Amino acid sequence: MIKKKISFKLNEQEVEVEVETRELLAHVIREQLGKTGTHIGCDTSHCGVCTVDLNGNSVKSCTILAVQADGGEVMTVEGLATNGELHPLQQAFIQDHGLQCGFCTPGMLIRSYRLLQENPSPTEEEIRVGLSGNLCRCTGYQNIVKAVKTAAEKM
Repeated sequence: MIKKKISFKLNEQEVEVEVETRELLAHVIREQLGKTGTHIGCDTSHCGVCTVDLNGNSVKSCTILAVQADGGEVMTVEGLATNGELHPLQQAFIQDHGLQCGFCTPGMLIRSYRLLQENPSPTEEEIRVGLSGNLCRCTGYQNIVKAVKTAAEKM
């Protein structure tokens, strides 16, 4: 087992952690750093529930080695709220019923966040394409798309 100390910003806080060089970012975030909002679903990058923002890009943390985050910036769903205030996306997901069981929600929120950073006023089609790598088995996506649209208008 080869271990390495890495450091990166997690939700704007500097963290240092010792990881196995083959350890996935999703596991380090959840098990060592205690941010359990990042879910683990399929372990094959198909579902998107593990989506985090890494250096300004949406990534599926079940396919990224933790060592790849060394020196970078990672944002999980826990990093969306500021000073106890929900992010407009989180508010919109509640308001527009963009969640049902909630399992996909953290990944959907983080991907939606990046989508709105890249395109502040997306069309419904652009939202659907932008979220196409994140699966939801409960909602049928209608209210998720509506929530992203609502958040875009508020932001």
